[in-house]
Amino acid sequence: MEIIKNGSKPSGKGPADWFTGAVRIDPLFDANEVRRGAAAVVTFEPGARTAWHTHPLGQTLIITAGCGWIQKEGEPVHEVFLGDVVWFEPNEKHWHGATVTNGMTHIAIQENLNGKVVDWMEQVTADQYNFK
Repeated sequence: MEIIKNGSKPSGKGPADWFTGAVRIDPLFDANEVRRGAAAVVTFEPGARTAWHTHPLGQTLIITAGCGWIQKEGEPVHEVFLGDVVWFEPNEKHWHGATVTNGMTHIAIQENLNGKVVDWMEQVTADQYNFK
């Protein structure tokens, strides 16, 4: 059994190479030699979002506060709300974040494949984000 105490892992700022806007990442747990999964609470201020990215074994998002937008490449943007659960297939190019006017928080869960949980790509452009 392992208990990871709240506050034992420091919060971090979302790196500018991977995010646009103000993003805070609070790690929950990391993959290890017997657990492939890793998870974090990610908080997006209004207007903040990820860059385009994929996950080698997919990603699950659990929306825990606010409302946000998600998009799979080639599909329309979807609005998500508290309690929604989103699954992105392995290697599915996507982004997610807050709306222009509201913040959003989610738990992000992804699995490690050969030491990698994510492949970061180009930033979501202002035109892609301001789709309406």
